Amino acid sequence: MGAFRWFSLLFVVWLTCGSAHAERRVALVIGNSAYKSVPRLANPVNDAALVGGMFKKAGFDSVDVKLDLTVVDMRKALREFAGKAREAEVAVIYYAGHGIELDGNNYLIPTDAALETDNDVFDEAFPLDRVLFAIEPAKQLRLVILDACRDNPFAKTMKRTVAARAIGRGLAKVEPTSSNTMIAYAAKAGSTASDGDSKNSPFAAALVERLPTPGLDLRKAFGFVRDDVLKNTGYKQEPYVYGSLGGDDVPLVQAKPAAASGPQASPDDAVRRDYELALQIGTREVWTAFLAKYADGFYASLAKGQLNRIAAEETRAAAADKARQAEDEKARLAAERARKAEQDRAAAAAKAAEDARIAAEKAKQVEEAKAAAAEQRRKEAEAAAAKALADKQAAEKALADKQAADKAAAEKAAAELAAKKAAEKPAGAGGEQKVAALAPPSAQPAMPPLEVAKSVQSELRRVGCLTASADGDWNATSQRSLTLFNKYAGTKLDARLASFDALDAIKAKPGRVCPLVCDHGFRADGDACVKITCRAGSRVNDDNECEKIPERKPAAARENAKGRDEQRKQVESAPTKPQSTGQMVCNAAGCRPVRPGCKLGYARSGQGVTVAEGTREVCN
Repeated sequence: MGAFRWFSLLFVVWLTCGSAHAERRVALVIGNSAYKSVPRLANPVNDAALVGGMFKKAGFDSVDVKLDLTVVDMRKALREFAGKAREAEVAVIYYAGHGIELDGNNYLIPTDAALETDNDVFDEAFPLDRVLFAIEPAKQLRLVILDACRDNPFAKTMKRTVAARAIGRGLAKVEPTSSNTMIAYAAKAGSTASDGDSKNSPFAAALVERLPTPGLDLRKAFGFVRDDVLKNTGYKQEPYVYGSLGGDDVPLVQAKPAAASGPQASPDDAVRRDYELALQIGTREVWTAFLAKYADGFYASLAKGQLNRIAAEETRAAAADKARQAEDEKARLAAERARKAEQDRAAAAAKAAEDARIAAEKAKQVEEAKAAAAEQRRKEAEAAAAKALADKQAAEKALADKQAADKAAAEKAAAELAAKKAAEKPAGAGGEQKVAALAPPSAQPAMPPLEVAKSVQSELRRVGCLTASADGDWNATSQRSLTLFNKYAGTKLDARLASFDALDAIKAKPGRVCPLVCDHGFRADGDACVKITCRAGSRVNDDNECEKIPERKPAAARENAKGRDEQRKQVESAPTKPQSTGQMVCNAAGCRPVRPGCKLGYARSGQGVTVAEGTREVCN
């Protein structure tokens, strides 16, 4: 029994530590495009997404893609990544954006940096040493890739506080102090890199093409990257690598094991072997360790069933032990002539314990039946998987044999045709014969231009770039639709003709490429335009939105102009009424107003004496 416990303990330790030696790889990818103080960069965000996807496909355990980081965000991202690098063997940081070299030191520039003076670099940018510090804890490989050698717009507007302070083009040369550390620049120290004409820089495109090659040493992979970038930039941009590695090959992706000639092992073989070993031991500790290592999947479900069976057995054993104790207690009370009530209670307890034991026994039987059925399903699933694998390998071998036979037959036919032509052609004056070289078979299938145009039009309709029918007439409408596809798909296809290249490029798009444009009064619903319906009292405005129809106010009734004119004429033709002048006349009796129709004036006496004005009332 002691040996069995030791064997179970060793198995648990082996399950727990079996994956501890697996190489853990982590990556941090940063792309800064939306700078606030200088014009936006077109490609860093696209490059970061492309490189991050490459690391994920390469099987990295953790890939953090961060876009448009401020100084606070970059500090947080580097701090969190340093914690992950402590548990990893390989740590990689990729940065795309603006960088600056100041007095021989390199700095990475966040999106909210202003850099009005050269002193601001120390507060608003991150030194390259801070990035190297984040990957320092990695145990085997530390890699920093800097696509930050672009022409720096900050250097043109920055004020110098120290006249002797040097600000260079691109980034400065660096020599890492830690072993197994490499720093890759998009361009050689002191030179600038290009964003290219496509949505990704030439450096990022070459990285994605070369780095994930299984088994390829990093030094050789970066050599291939250098050759690709030089070729694609007309030998104007030369990537450069600083640092050193040991003598062993250091691939970013381990080489795949060579395929065996016999049937290949299934990925679940290791799980199956562990399950069968745990099944032989059958203890709770072993099954718990198995589930700790394999938490999900078919075998994990089987292991849970085994644990349920063990739990049922333990419950049954406990119930049986309790029933035995109850029987013993009943016998003791009977032997001691206990009171009848105590004996009845003991008998009831014994009966309840017996019932519990029976229920536990039944539960155990149910769990054992479930475990047996699950085990049978496992064996059937493994047999089906083995048969499917054998069928697949047989089909692949038959296909390879057929391709080899077709190739040999084509080569033989070409050789016979060349020999026949050489024999039929007469020899020249010098006895020398010239054998015409056979044109290589076309890689494209023979198809009339009309059918090619119809196929391209059909695919353009599928991706939403063409509304006309696919009639094979490559007219101006079809050319405009292919130009529209180039715009939204980022391709550079010749729109003047329908070609196989255009057909392959459009077929590669799984869904709609060109946006759906609807007429006024309609809105886009998936791949169709549906009419906009507004509730009663509303209408569709110029912005294709429902708005309430304004209420019309009734026009005020116009007055009868003719009646108004007649009234005015009557008033004007009526004789004027005498009006009071507002003058006062005074005499010995007092003062009073001048009577209507009278006024103060001059009056003459009979003797020719003139009375002064204001003393006599004159009436007509």
